[in-house]
Amino acid sequence: MLQISGLRLPLSATEQDALEAARKRVGLSASSVMSGGVSKISVDARHGKVCFVYGVLLTLQPGLDESKFIGVPGVSVRQTKPLIIGRGSKAAGRPVVCGLGPAGLFAALLLAKQGARPIVVERGPAIEERAVKVERFNLTGELDENANIQFGEGGAGTFSDGKLVTRIGDERCDYVTEVLLQHGAPQEIALRAKPHIGTDELRGVITSIRKEIEALGGEVHFNTRLTGLLTANGRLTGVATTAGDIATEVLVLAVGHSARDVFEFLPRYEVKMAAKPFSVGFRVEHLQREVDRALYHEAAGHPALPPGEYQLSTHVGDRGVYTFCMCPGGQVVAAASEAEHLCTNGMSYHARNGENANAAVVVGVLDSDFNGDPAKAIAFQRELEARAYKVHGGYVAPAENVPSFLRGEGQLCVGSVRPTYPRGVAATDLGSLLPNHLTSALREGLARFEKKQTGFCAPDAILTGLETRTSSPVRIARRADTCSETIEGIYPCGEGAGYAGGIVSAAVDGLRVAQNILETYSFS
Repeated sequence: MLQISGLRLPLSATEQDALEAARKRVGLSASSVMSGGVSKISVDARHGKVCFVYGVLLTLQPGLDESKFIGVPGVSVRQTKPLIIGRGSKAAGRPVVCGLGPAGLFAALLLAKQGARPIVVERGPAIEERAVKVERFNLTGELDENANIQFGEGGAGTFSDGKLVTRIGDERCDYVTEVLLQHGAPQEIALRAKPHIGTDELRGVITSIRKEIEALGGEVHFNTRLTGLLTANGRLTGVATTAGDIATEVLVLAVGHSARDVFEFLPRYEVKMAAKPFSVGFRVEHLQREVDRALYHEAAGHPALPPGEYQLSTHVGDRGVYTFCMCPGGQVVAAASEAEHLCTNGMSYHARNGENANAAVVVGVLDSDFNGDPAKAIAFQRELEARAYKVHGGYVAPAENVPSFLRGEGQLCVGSVRPTYPRGVAATDLGSLLPNHLTSALREGLARFEKKQTGFCAPDAILTGLETRTSSPVRIARRADTCSETIEGIYPCGEGAGYAGGIVSAAVDGLRVAQNILETYSFS
């Protein structure tokens, strides 16, 4: 197939217009093309003129040489490569997958497809029960430490925007997209440059994948928490859980970035870990229509345009300040997973039709801040979350208008932007909740963002805090074959282990780990 990229067309363009533009780019007649379709659509709002940028795939009639088009600007030959599955010889019993977020889910799926009949243990409940627990917390403040925004079927990504944007450039990304489509994700995820599923539709997709794992002979044990490892002579022999011990020679450790209890006990088994960089800050809310106006200018409101998304970044000294996990038409969510600790996140539904846009606005925390000690990094996260909780108690979130934060005034005046955090917010000097050097960097970064995007520091824009779970604060050391450096048979995996950041990259790492396991072991 020929991939033709960079086709700039007006907002009124149709798919047929894009196909004709693609054929014109390579000088082909309609009769020379067997089939064609749009592969990507993005919005270019630079220079004040908004347009769509299309990518198109063309399948040529048999006998036509695709290679002669190489060198034409924006044209390449696309070849889909199958996922390579090896066959190992080391005999092993059934593998255990700990965690049913994207990494664990895709690792378990591939293992199940290859007849390994994985046993999955997930500390939280299935999605339906999990959703009930999350809603109860939102309404009453009653937190279940194993069933919340962080823990349960689907992992932390379940209650998010379902973003599938990734920059890793791994061929496994296509496999991830195909699996999501097979299990009910909207077709548009294969087309949009910034694809998303939405938390409402993502839940059904995840449940469908889990049911396929079970249909293929896998087992999923919910409400089952990993409590320890069983080892002998540097090798894994089993895992300890709240439901009893499970004998196994292979463990996919995909526990997610908030499994602090697991990170605490791993050193007892000489599993090598280190602190890694992460970020902390707040959630910022604006009216979505004002974001659209700032990005799309006169074209704002055009029915063909998606809700506007932004991504802003700058460096203040040696620290990055940036926006992250932008949720158009979404809401700020209560993301605590430990009692009397408060943290936030963002989510949106598939329609992205809420009044507000929200995004994390965060500053980098360096591993050198903790001398590489993972325990100190986790303690820092906990300290911030405990501080945020104590300001008002009862999971009422500290909040402040953006201009007030810049001046250090601790004021909150609710205007056209109404805060969406479900447990309520109260005026707070947010700068006092972070170390001075991080507060200063955030203030400088926000001021710069206003110059990049008009209205970012608008009088009624609201910051809600704290955002602390941007990524794992630790990295579990592993070899090139993704096995633990210190314990044979343990495969640290995904975002919690420090090797991914987002749904797709975590799913890809799950596939990578499963491939390595299948190349090494033979499962009876």
